[in-house]
Amino acid sequence: MHISVSYSALVAALAHILTVSAQDCPGALVPSYAQPVFADGWTGNLIAKGLTRPRGMQLDSKGNLLVVQQGVGIVHLQFTDGGGTCLTVAKQTTIITDNSLNHGIGLSEDGKTLYASSVDAAFSWPYDAEALTLGTKSTLVTGMNNVGHSTRTLLLSKNVPGWLILSRGSAANIDPLAEDKSTGHSHLKAFDISNRTASDPAYDFTADGKILGWGMRNAVGVGEEPTTGGIYTVENSADDVARSGTDIHATNPGEEMNFVGTLSSTEHQGGNYGYPNCLAVWNTDIPDIGTMTVGSQFAPDVTDQANTVTDADCAERVPPRLTFEPHTAPLDIKFTPDGSKAFVSFHGSWNSPIPVGYRVATIDFANGEPVAAADSQTAAVDLFTNPDNTQCPNACFRPAGLFLDGTGRLYVSSDATGEIWILGPTTSATPPVTSGARRRRSRLPRL
Repeated sequence: MHISVSYSALVAALAHILTVSAQDCPGALVPSYAQPVFADGWTGNLIAKGLTRPRGMQLDSKGNLLVVQQGVGIVHLQFTDGGGTCLTVAKQTTIITDNSLNHGIGLSEDGKTLYASSVDAAFSWPYDAEALTLGTKSTLVTGMNNVGHSTRTLLLSKNVPGWLILSRGSAANIDPLAEDKSTGHSHLKAFDISNRTASDPAYDFTADGKILGWGMRNAVGVGEEPTTGGIYTVENSADDVARSGTDIHATNPGEEMNFVGTLSSTEHQGGNYGYPNCLAVWNTDIPDIGTMTVGSQFAPDVTDQANTVTDADCAERVPPRLTFEPHTAPLDIKFTPDGSKAFVSFHGSWNSPIPVGYRVATIDFANGEPVAAADSQTAAVDLFTNPDNTQCPNACFRPAGLFLDGTGRLYVSSDATGEIWILGPTTSATPPVTSGARRRRSRLPRL
């Protein structure tokens, strides 16, 4: 059973108390770069800095923030809460030192089991939030190691408790092994961990589990829509793409939001989402566009199969539910409790002639799916942006992980700057239009 909580009610309640601004928040931190811009009706503060590549985040049962520091481990942040977005770190404690941990984190519904992931495995620990202690580590899933994309996002289903969802990306920009379903590359899978004991062997990612979707190049963001249990991913698509001998990489292919069904039904599960042979159209000004539009799957000149895989073949693949601007690198997706909005972090580009992304956006949902049509280019609406993307990636925030608390406040990690921001609504105003700050070329590896 789902308890639907009105997000507008949460917004109104928080807005009533959210009167503290950065200027009158005692001990408020100041970024070393230009102050970010908040959408109308929102505010925020920088609440932690000096971390090492913070990525995934999770609030424990005592209201303290657990943060994966990529290549370091997990840190516990206890805050002094001054109301609204006025939070200051009261105590910082490293609870796990493990340089293999790089992104994924979660907690069981009762808050007593902590989960995290490395490039090869997913782990769990008994966790006591009051005593701040952990028990013996167990390995739940292994066999995910490959070069290339290293994050292994994990999601614990609330719709079907006891199931762990894991995302494994490709081993290269264009990974020929991802064409073979049996390799487990570029897969989203679910594993039943409800009755596991400490003596049970770990699942093998490739051989075991339920395939929710495959042919997704690097689906770093994975979220569960709360009213229906629908699983959505946000995917980082390919770089340096050509079509019919023409370089189209500046404006194609688009990043993707994909729907893979629910854990409670086999409908929509197990589909091929196209990669590596089929990618999504963003800019329709490409050779041989035909009747394709935004979000249509097309065959690029990027694989050995370019002469055999056709647009007609690609039309048989599962298309994205939404398509985003190329190279913006979506890394996380979180839903409001009533399912009316999704928040998406766009980490930012390295393979674009002009810097794009570097923002957090909202996407309106209704009845378990985006309100916008599949060919929309305006579904993602700015919430938290850099004022000038020409300063990116070296002098701006780069949003990575997100966490939405029970009062409607949104935690945002910025891995490149080692920071945590918190955002909160001041009114029920609708955020304004999509971002357009795009300028010079920058080159950093994408995760």
